[in-house]
Amino acid sequence: MTTPDGIVSALAVALARQRESHSDCPLFNDPYAQVFIDAAVSQGCQLPTDENSQRIDSIANYASSRTKWFDEFFIAAGAFGLEQMVIVAAGLDARAWRLPWVAGTAVFEIDHPVVLNFKNDALREHGDRPAVSRYVPVCADLFDDWPKTLRDTGFDMTEPTAWAVEGLLPYIADGPHLLFDRIHELSAPGSRLAVEAVGPGVAGWLTERGWQVTTVGAQELMTRYGRCGDHGVADSRADTVFVDAKLTR
Repeated sequence: MTTPDGIVSALAVALARQRESHSDCPLFNDPYAQVFIDAAVSQGCQLPTDENSQRIDSIANYASSRTKWFDEFFIAAGAFGLEQMVIVAAGLDARAWRLPWVAGTAVFEIDHPVVLNFKNDALREHGDRPAVSRYVPVCADLFDDWPKTLRDTGFDMTEPTAWAVEGLLPYIADGPHLLFDRIHELSAPGSRLAVEAVGPGVAGWLTERGWQVTTVGAQELMTRYGRCGDHGVADSRADTVFVDAKLTR
């Protein structure tokens, strides 16, 4: 059988994380990436072809640096006292399982049911349990009324939240967007937001609405982690930036 549409890109990222975890000097350790790969193969899914596999290798430094940056964002959020985390379009990321969460933390993961069901079934069958006090899968389409679904699962709008938007914006319009309108409306003062963005639009939009924003470019980030150099193929778009914001109102 072919890989379900909702799993294709998520599985490619899992392959990149699996390869990073087994590299000579990994930026992070993600043992769960192999669990997802094995689960896909056991279900008869087709892994990426040689051509797609080479493409995964070509963006390896960027993908690994991005993962490390978001990992550090959540660890810092916990250190700042935030206990409510939301991962938008979570895919086959396993941060709720692999990061050192502060006791009392709740992690909400928003994604399509096909993705979340595949992920949770694979981890459950492997015997893995989330490392957080409360893990909440939120099955929803980001173009539908996901805020209501999120609230219905126990999300508290009065509590500061750490939000992550990773690997999503290349597929939707830059700048002011319904996604950020909703995140802004759901965020209490003190909330934090990490975004992988294309261009300056998101940073400007957040600043105008009372978010304190800092940014770092993709090439600068890879240099910070010792992953910048001549890789033959560009790791990312030149205008990709990582936005770290705090709501001050």
